[in-house]
Amino acid sequence: MVLGLGREGQTARNLRGRPDVVINLPAPDQWQAVERLAPLTGRSPVPSTKAKGCRFEPDKFGAAGLHEEPSDVVRPPRVAECPVQLEARAERVRPDVAGGFVIVEAVVRKVHADPRIVVPGTDHVDPAAWSPLVYNFRHYFGLGPELGHSYRTETPRTSED
Repeated sequence: MVLGLGREGQTARNLRGRPDVVINLPAPDQWQAVERLAPLTGRSPVPSTKAKGCRFEPDKFGAAGLHEEPSDVVRPPRVAECPVQLEARAERVRPDVAGGFVIVEAVVRKVHADPRIVVPGTDHVDPAAWSPLVYNFRHYFGLGPELGHSYRTETPRTSED
């Protein structure tokens, strides 16, 4: 998993000394919780590079109306409400070429998926059952209907092609 993070954010600072990370993947109907998180930072004082309107919030879970769930192999907690949660370890954290961001290369160590989006009898997420939240030019979207699939898919088909 490759992530781009603001250089001055608390997450980038945390990863310098603690490489464990959880990537929580929300569903489209969770966009409002994500938006409640958007102006919050765990860094105090708030860095001057943060957008106007950002504020320090020590309890981001509570402020967003979300709940913590313990992780199995990393230290940070997971967001219980997210249908997919990836426990990972940042193996490389480096600045981007312009210096405003850090690039995080993380190895996923454990995947949690809501059973309602998993193909029964497998460990595959059913792409027809799960739609991730997509942030597209500062607007939130879900996915549309399937157009087709790659010849490389390992996901068992749930209907006729």
